[in-house]
Parts: sequence; C-alpha cells; structure tokens
Amino acid sequence: MEFFMRAVSRDCSWRALITTLIGLALGCELMRATPDEMQRFDVCVYGGSEAGFTAAIQVARSGHSVVLIEPTGHAGGMLVEGIAGDIRFGSGNVISGITREVFEHIEQHYDRTPDFKNPGWRRTYEPHVAEGIINAMLDEHEVPVIRGERLLEGPAGVTREDDRIIAIQLENGTVIHAQQFIDASIEGDLLHFAGVTTETIREGNARYGESRNGIYPFPTHRQFEIAVDPYVVPGDPNSGLIATIQDVPLGETGAPDAFIQGFCFRVCLTDVPENRIPITQPSDYDPANYEIYRRYLAAGGKLFRPRPSLPNRKTDLGSWHDLSANLYGENVGYPAGSYAERDAIVAYHESFTRGLIWFLQNDPSVPETTRREWSGWGLPRDEYGDNGGWPRRLYIRSARRMVSDYVITEHHLRRDHATPVADPVAVAWWPSDMHHAKRVVHQGRVHNEGFVFAEDDWRPFGISWRALVPKASECTNLATPTCVSSSYVGYGSVRILPTFMMLGQSAATLSVQALESQLSVQDINYSELRQRLIADGMVLSPPENWKSIIGYDWADS
Repeated sequence: MEFFMRAVSRDCSWRALITTLIGLALGCELMRATPDEMQRFDVCVYGGSEAGFTAAIQVARSGHSVVLIEPTGHAGGMLVEGIAGDIRFGSGNVISGITREVFEHIEQHYDRTPDFKNPGWRRTYEPHVAEGIINAMLDEHEVPVIRGERLLEGPAGVTREDDRIIAIQLENGTVIHAQQFIDASIEGDLLHFAGVTTETIREGNARYGESRNGIYPFPTHRQFEIAVDPYVVPGDPNSGLIATIQDVPLGETGAPDAFIQGFCFRVCLTDVPENRIPITQPSDYDPANYEIYRRYLAAGGKLFRPRPSLPNRKTDLGSWHDLSANLYGENVGYPAGSYAERDAIVAYHESFTRGLIWFLQNDPSVPETTRREWSGWGLPRDEYGDNGGWPRRLYIRSARRMVSDYVITEHHLRRDHATPVADPVAVAWWPSDMHHAKRVVHQGRVHNEGFVFAEDDWRPFGISWRALVPKASECTNLATPTCVSSSYVGYGSVRILPTFMMLGQSAATLSVQALESQLSVQDINYSELRQRLIADGMVLSPPENWKSIIGYDWADS
C-alpha cells in the first residue's frame, strides 16, 4: 500500500502532482548534497531510458551507490513518452526481473491481473501512470537523479586514465566520478565521447553476410497502395518535389546507406472535453508541408486516425501506415549530429506533427469524414504537464550502435539455423522491425524505401553479455544496454521497451560484478553472472514451445 501511495493516486490531477513532487524531491535531494557526495559513486548510469532506470535500481539493490542522469528530466524513456508496452507475439513469456515488477505495478493500478504466459495478452496504460510508478521505485531505492542535464559535448565530457573512464562532466559543470559507467542513452554519446567504436548507418548486407541490411528498395510492408504524384507541379519533374520526399536515388538492394528508420512523436491524445487541450495552428505552419496528404486523400487513400486504445479514452498515436506521422528521411543527420543539429531535428518533428494534426482537423481540402474523425481530439491535461501535454521525447528508433568483438546480426534470429547463444543475459522476443528509411520518387510516383518486418522468418533468441561491452582495447569499465553491439537489422529485434528494460538490469549486474571482483567488464565470469541474474528472477532463454507461442495471431486478440 505504501508503494502505491507514493506512486500514483487514482485522481488524475493528484497523479500528475505527485509525479512532479517526487521528481522535484529527488532533484532537491541531489542539489542539497555536498560536492564530494554529489560527484562520487560506484556506478554512474547516463540516460534514464527504459534501460537506465532499471539499471539504476538494480545497482541500488546490489548495495552500491549509483547516480542516474536523465537529460529530458523524466526517467522511463518511451515507456513514459507514449508507447504503451511493446508486449506482443507472446513476449510476456520472457518478461522478468525488475521489468516484470513494473508491469505488475501497472496492472495493479488498473485493478487488472497480468497474464504474462498468454500469447494474446497485451495491456495498455497511460504514460503518467508508468512515470509515477518508475519515480516511486527510484525513490524507494533512494536513487539520486540528475534531471535536465546532458553530457558535455565532445571528448572533454569524458575523463579517462588508460583504458578506464574515471569521470564525466555535464553541461552545467558538474563532474561525476565513478568506478563503473553505463551508457543507457539511445544516442550513445558516452560511448562515442569515450572513444568506443560505434556505427550509425545501415551497414549493407556485405558487412556481416546478411540479406536484410542496407537499402531495401521494394518493401511491400506499409508501401503506398495508391499512386501519388511527387512533383510540385504534377507531372513536371523540373518543378521540384513536394515536402517529405527526398531528392536522392532509390539505391541498390543491400548497399550501405546513411538513411535509417524514421522517427516520430508517439502523441497521446484524448477526446474527453474536460481533459482536452485543443491543438492550435503552429506559428510556423506552412500548408505546403502537407500537400502529400492532400494528394493521398484526393486519390482515395485512407489515413490513420485516433482510437481510444488507452485507459480513460486516450490514444497512443501510432505510426504504422504508408503515410503516417513518421517523417521518413528527415532524421538522417540525427545519429551522428551535434546537439544543436539534433535539437533542430526534434523541433522540426514537433512542429510538423502539431501542424499535421491541425491540418487534418481544419484544412478544407481534407474530406469531411476525415476531419470528423480527427475533430474533438486534443492533448491530455493530465499528461506531460510540464510540457503542455506534448511528449518530452522524440521516438529515436535507432542512433549509435556499439561495434564490439561480438555483434548481433540477423543470423541470431533466423527461424531455422539460428546462430546459437551460449551466454545470454536476456531474451529478444521480436522480429526484425525497421520502419521505412526514406521517401523517394520511383517511376514517377511516391515510394517508401526500407521497411523490413520479418513476419515469418524469425525466432526469439538470447542476447549475449558480450554485446553489452566494448572491445577491451577501447574501454574496460563501460557497458551499454541500449546501444548494443549489433548490425542495423539485428538491432531491429532488440530495440523494444521490455527488452531494453531487462538489458538495463543485466548491464547493471554485470557492472556490479566487475566492480566487486575488480575486473574489467570483459573479464567477468559468465557462470557467476548467470547465477546472479537467475537469482534476481531473470529469464535467460525462450521456452521450448516458442514456435507455437509466436504463431499466435495477436492482431486478432
């Protein structure tokens, strides 16, 4: 009972208030500390993502001091920024450890009973409920959280001695000393600034002998089913391209490419009048930006629309559509970009998405039926109260990935003849899933390129602990649960919320083991690591009947 008193109240306004007060309390606690107390910890976790908060809690449970640094100010990653669970295909069978506890708390909040073994079980929740529970768990374990601060950009942000990081510096000048570091960000800045080798592009099939990497010119998944003219003056290539289309070649199958899967805001909307903030026209609104939507609708296309899929008539505005809120190709500069370049890309995505909702609700060129479907939906007052009801985080599906001695590739998840994994620390239970990477012109019409979704040829697989640590020659006291060593295709099956959460706990256990044994993270004893993970309730391998479980058609559930 005490836990839920700290987590969330059933009254919406109180829930938001309690969440805010918990965050402020944690921040104030850290600010009151003396400089020496603030700066020295056994483990430093950079990034309060889905993996970051579980890593911090696990370190605290192990009896060691830990600090969690979250640049957005809100721990939980996409779990609290618009994605409602990512539990599908029977993946509940391997949700374990702290991750299982979080979902159990969420279910308790709604007076529901979790059914992890049921392949059709897929629960949803409101973002602020998840955030309240996460904050309460961090509070319960007395984890100090530095909110709203980023790592100082560039190599100056990381201080090393030989092959070890000894300290990092934040933009506000704070210096954090630790014995072990965990990069739980999606961007992988700590890895990069520390000199660890990373990758940001689609490597291409030749790199790891794959068949789904690199340019994928002719995907059928979420492809345009109707012809849309791409030119400003229809039929005239010399007039230029309308917005959202890149003026680049389609490319050759399997070739390396800098374009990666699109990003979006997973916007939470509601149609409850007393809880609704209307979407207003952005100050930089340009109706020309939405010409592709006009032409799509005029050609008979059917757009996505809000559905009250979350409790209390809210929606996780998804992006599974040939023409959705995913801005394919508009994120190409993000993974390796400077902070300023990334901030500009995030701002563009927000402005475009706000404008798109306003366009669909108000533009006279939009059919009345579509305007009616969008009418009455707005931002919820009881979500993201510090940001006007808008999510604080853009959904970054892929950024930097570490390149270590061990690399996860599509060969690990092939349904038949998969590469065996002898030393797993969690289970990836998701097909290769990479959204379109760019939108181009092909044969005089709009064409999406890059969506790989392995509906039939995949299997759950164990994630090796070796994918969480860099090469020993590059750093010996750093691990990552979010930028794991993997190909672009391999990452597509790992980048799922519950998987990240479980990897966060595993990365923390690995780091604590290295700390206690005074070994490098590359030299820990896997047998001991395995025993620790199992003792903490982690599931390390899929059940023998996984084929029958993933064969369940969750879409009809």
